[in-house]
Amino acid sequence: MYLHAGPEIGVASTKAFTSQVTVLTMLAMYFGRMRHMSSIRGTKIIEELRMLPELMRKTLRCHDEVRRVSEKYAHYNNILYMGRQYLYPVALEGALKLKEISYIHAEGYPAAEMKHGPIALVDENTPSVFLVPRGPAFEKVMSNLEEVKARGGPVIAIATEGDHEHIAHIEEIADDVIYIPDVADYLQPILASVPLQLMAYHMALIRGCDVDKPRNLAKSVTVE
Repeated sequence: MYLHAGPEIGVASTKAFTSQVTVLTMLAMYFGRMRHMSSIRGTKIIEELRMLPELMRKTLRCHDEVRRVSEKYAHYNNILYMGRQYLYPVALEGALKLKEISYIHAEGYPAAEMKHGPIALVDENTPSVFLVPRGPAFEKVMSNLEEVKARGGPVIAIATEGDHEHIAHIEEIADDVIYIPDVADYLQPILASVPLQLMAYHMALIRGCDVDKPRNLAKSVTVE
């Protein structure tokens, strides 16, 4: 399936990732229409997809805040990423990008599995990035976030802009908060990946890494 996104120049593929997630969303919608999804529901999803370019532009407004947060955390050598449901793969993406270009050890985990190992790594020298946008899993992820804070771990939260019901609570507990626009939960991965990719970029620059030529990586892998 051709992405129609233009050449991916970066070794740490960024727009390829967001484009693939977008195409997979369209594929899921197509399968849904073939099986059980109503035309009204399908049309609504198409309308939301058409809004993505503007939503991505709004997401990029977080750039200055991401740079500030990156300056604060770039000296750490271990960072955890936590997300639930649709956002667990985004946690993996954030950790992967950080490893690839900043050489900081990072791991992505399902927030629901935090007590099955990752929580043992939490201390004042191990920040955690939590994906906590508005949605059905919000309260559960916030509970995980609170447990990390209770154990002295620094926390960066990725939250929903304009979520007045929860903003005060998030800002009270998290050390830093980066906001993304409000969007349907199945489109949150596309927007939430942007600040994580930017964070990897800025941390790499701060640490003096060449983001265009990450060590030991090539644009294409030609051998097994």
